[in-house]
Amino acid sequence: MKTLIYILFLGLFSVFSCSTEEVTNENTETTETEIYFPPLDSDTWETKPISDLEWNEDQLQPLLDFLEEFNTKSFIILHNGKIVVEAYMNEHNANTLWYWASAGKTLTTAITGIAQNEGFLNLNDKVSDYLGTGWTNAPLEKENLITNKHLLTMTSGLDDSNDDISAENLNYLADAGTRWAYHGVFLKLQDVVAQATNDTWNNYFNTKLKDEIGMNGFWLPFESTNVYWSNTRSMARFGLLMYANGKWENEQIIPETYLNEAINTSQTINEAYGYMWWLNGKASYHLPQTQFEFSGELIPNAPDDMFAGLGKNDQKLYIIPSKELVIVRMGDAASEENFALSSFDDELWEKINALID
Repeated sequence: MKTLIYILFLGLFSVFSCSTEEVTNENTETTETEIYFPPLDSDTWETKPISDLEWNEDQLQPLLDFLEEFNTKSFIILHNGKIVVEAYMNEHNANTLWYWASAGKTLTTAITGIAQNEGFLNLNDKVSDYLGTGWTNAPLEKENLITNKHLLTMTSGLDDSNDDISAENLNYLADAGTRWAYHGVFLKLQDVVAQATNDTWNNYFNTKLKDEIGMNGFWLPFESTNVYWSNTRSMARFGLLMYANGKWENEQIIPETYLNEAINTSQTINEAYGYMWWLNGKASYHLPQTQFEFSGELIPNAPDDMFAGLGKNDQKLYIIPSKELVIVRMGDAASEENFALSSFDDELWEKINALID
């Protein structure tokens, strides 16, 4: 079926279950320098015509054709919060829920910062202060080296060769802070938050983040992980919160100081990794399932200041402050299955650049 394009003044449906969100024309008094936030108590999300941005309109359809060809299901571009492009394809629509995969790690990052700001936990505390000793299979003196920050930065030093994060499979490999390895043990932070707040992870997440910015969706445990599912606009809402330095309208949801730490290099091993955010514009980077250091930028065609949530099979959340953009791509793997970064990122940015430059 031909690509279904939902851009500009076209009505779209997106609220969880069967409710809808309506795209409307610009009709507020906000200036171009102000960030627009879609209201929480309305189905409205304002739009901005491509012509207002002086982009290359003739490059929109080639971009959408490329996306459809490479197994994309949904795609959104926000400029200063307003929708410029929104498209659904390959049997997907605005109401359909899809998995964030590892792009959802960034949600755990956000909640950890919120919990710390509320005084429930500290990044520099030992994980065992919250989970008790024996949460790993490491010798006690090595387990006690692991802090909450080590989980945020993927530097726990635990063996990443097994996806199972039950205690008997969390074996010592290196001292915490000395080795970067992309591993599901970060999920222990959700247990830390639950213990620290005396609440469930789901309830604390819903109360402190999801409901505060009007997201839909839910966490779905799968094997040894916990995966977030939502519609595409919910990922765009979270991206907008990050673009706005953690603020939604007049409320600071994520502490700004913490957020700045999250989107900058967090350790000395992988320059392109913050607190579970991938960072462009660095001199080198590491990738999942390898200890090899690659020279050059993570995504050469993307702006240097871009930071991204990257998930399995090409789930993408890009935030580009210099361009005032938030971009979301959901779908199946563009080609081969992958854990985060793939060649599709750079190819997609070539098409995006043709549109916006």
